Amino acid sequence: MASAASGQLSSTFYDTSCPDALSTIRSVVTAAVRSEPRMGASLVRLHFHDCFVDGCDGSVLLADTGSFVGEQGAAPNAGSIRGMNVIDNAKAQVEGVCKQTVSCADILAVAARDSVFALGGPFWTVPLGRRDSTTASKTNAENDQPPPSSDLQGLSDKFSNKGLSVTDMVALSGAHTIGQSQCKNFRDRIYNDSNIDTAFATSLKANFPQATGSGDSTLAPLDRTSPNAFDNAYYSNLLTQKGLLHSDQVLFNGGGTDKRQHRQELRVKPGGVRERLRHGHGEHGQHRAEDGDAEPDQAQLLQGMED
Repeated sequence: MASAASGQLSSTFYDTSCPDALSTIRSVVTAAVRSEPRMGASLVRLHFHDCFVDGCDGSVLLADTGSFVGEQGAAPNAGSIRGMNVIDNAKAQVEGVCKQTVSCADILAVAARDSVFALGGPFWTVPLGRRDSTTASKTNAENDQPPPSSDLQGLSDKFSNKGLSVTDMVALSGAHTIGQSQCKNFRDRIYNDSNIDTAFATSLKANFPQATGSGDSTLAPLDRTSPNAFDNAYYSNLLTQKGLLHSDQVLFNGGGTDKRQHRQELRVKPGGVRERLRHGHGEHGQHRAEDGDAEPDQAQLLQGMED
């Protein structure tokens, strides 16, 4: 995902300045996911929600200040975003081995990778060197994030606006092979959509009432087949009309997209997600000692990002 900068990230960015950074982050994340498997999905989601707004700049971690209203209170995040405590813990541990060197944005990106791996998914090399944003925007978070009610065109437009293709969109959506969603996000689908397996819908209706305001925050797994395993079951579910979210199921049923193309996309391996991840860094960011408190840069200034 792009941001207004120029330059490149590097997987060796901290090899000299903080050689123990990645192992320190992995230790914290592995422990957190072992304690609560759902946390792995929460960290992946946190990273995606960070990247999809103004690039992978850690802005989602910033609390509101007197000068801006941040992303945490935006509709896609309020009452559902999780994992900041794990990032805080990882940041504190990293600060103990190399003070004011590693950005929170990089910690979040690595934590997402380590979460996928901890749940049985692939391991990939994370380019590093992002700069932490010093501001955040609730408005941008609400305007940029695709809601769970999105149709195929709406999804395609949101991803296209970030320079991402349909292939990118389908691969990144595969992260929904882990995690859970609140009833308010799928209630309309199970009661009103036609592109849903009847038995699947009926089983959900037994636990999730139709009345708005009743059990809105009650959770259901996005992938009932293997909710805590990073695998291909999400795509298999879509082929049998068992996607939990409307915005998931339209990847297979929607609009003018050719079925054969979709079948090819839906066969993408979980490892394909790593090929689709785009890493951004903020235009005016800084490396922070703490997530909400900006400190001067302690590493090479990055002025660009990969497209």
